[in-house]
Amino acid sequence: MKKIITPLLIFLAVVAGIYFILTNNKKKNAEQVKIVSAKNVKVSVNTAVVQRESVNSQVQVNGTFVPEKQAMIAAETGGQIISLFVNVGSYVSPGQVVARLKGDKQDVGLSNAQANLDNARLALSRFEAAYKSGGVTALQLDQARLAVKNANSQVKSAQLTSGDTTVRAKIGGIVNKKLAEVGTVVAPGTPILEVVNINSVKLRVEADESLVSKLSIGNIVTVKPAVMEGTVDGRITFIAPAATGALKFPVEISISNTNNQLRAGMFGTALFGGSGNFEMLVAPRSAFVGSISENKVYVVQNGVAKLVTVQSGRNFGDKVEIISGLNEGDPVITSGQINLVDGTAVEILK
Repeated sequence: MKKIITPLLIFLAVVAGIYFILTNNKKKNAEQVKIVSAKNVKVSVNTAVVQRESVNSQVQVNGTFVPEKQAMIAAETGGQIISLFVNVGSYVSPGQVVARLKGDKQDVGLSNAQANLDNARLALSRFEAAYKSGGVTALQLDQARLAVKNANSQVKSAQLTSGDTTVRAKIGGIVNKKLAEVGTVVAPGTPILEVVNINSVKLRVEADESLVSKLSIGNIVTVKPAVMEGTVDGRITFIAPAATGALKFPVEISISNTNNQLRAGMFGTALFGGSGNFEMLVAPRSAFVGSISENKVYVVQNGVAKLVTVQSGRNFGDKVEIISGLNEGDPVITSGQINLVDGTAVEILK
């Protein structure tokens, strides 16, 4: 019995010793982690000073050129294309015949309607002669006249249907795409050609609220095409009444393009405002938390990050005008904001 108890006691003593050692080490590790955490509670950040600078008041906004007019040319009736009179690159005028569909059924309908009209007119002539001699009543004569009127309406309807087989251009311009070939059977409204008119183009840009509030329809704007030397003048023809999801307002600037140097899809820059320099309070764009429209900036006060709401003005790329909320000399945080909340202790990196 003693032989059994002795090893058991030794085993229990060893287990107890291991448990004590592990528990003691765990406490020491927790205390060390606590000490390290206490030394590293500050978040490292970079800062910049809000200051007054001489800034060019001209605001540049990039955009894309789009055609003034663009249309899909389609047939008003269904059928098989038997003729296409234009190719890609051809210039077409408004109303020009660009394609023709097979119109056998429509032609038969027109022939039948015309025959019915001829018969109705012949019958009316006989009824009018008979009425003079008392052979028919006034009611029968009126019915014959009504038959002529109905037959004439059927002819006009058949003529319209027959004319639908002729496809005409709705606008003048250049054929940009050919979407069907001779022999293709198309349904009513199926596009056959795409016509683009670039005699005048529009630069489509998106302006923020601080800029769009200063714009009006008819304003002359200087435009710098990316593919051309120099600038051209354009006129604002559209300002969106509502902002996009990005809180930007679409603006369209029409530009004469008689030499067709500008093409739809090219890039350009609209230059809004004057060219003079003005003193203004500015902060780095990188200081803003999220988008500029949220108007949130972290300022360092007594070693702590304070979230401040500002009123921003014009955007000059890497700098933003500050209208209110900050003072000259305020240190604003330009990096590390993702690790901050209002009141976080910070350490400014040198």
